Amino acid sequence: MFTGLIEEVGSVIAARAGDRGTQLQIAAPQIAKKIRTGDSLAVNGCCLTLSSQRGDQLIFDLLEETIARTNLRALRPDTPVNLERALFANGLIGGHFVQGHIDCTSPILAFEERAGDHRLEVQLPAEFAHYVASKGSIAIDGISLTVA
Repeated sequence: MFTGLIEEVGSVIAARAGDRGTQLQIAAPQIAKKIRTGDSLAVNGCCLTLSSQRGDQLIFDLLEETIARTNLRALRPDTPVNLERALFANGLIGGHFVQGHIDCTSPILAFEERAGDHRLEVQLPAEFAHYVASKGSIAIDGISLTVA
């Protein structure tokens, strides 16, 4: 479980498909100090399990389902990624409850500033749009947003 409040913007080092699946390697100097192998981390909102670590480099094994439903397949070296550690049961909840289970990717239709505020418009597939409620919340790249 996550809050949708980003802790660090990491940077992709590599995303490699190999004999044993796809591996994602990310540089995250701040979070790397606070995470251990086996811990959950939201990467662009997708809950991943840390499979190994080398200094500030975090390595994840991606399943086919993860690759099919997320934007992680499009990541290239130096791409920034939003990172958040899993919520602690005794911690503050400052955002919304975000599961880290991704339903779909969606195109951005508009992103604009209006009087110091920002407006983001996305196009949801019809099979998911009816689940979104006005004043409810949705996470986009791991950022928890309130639906206006």
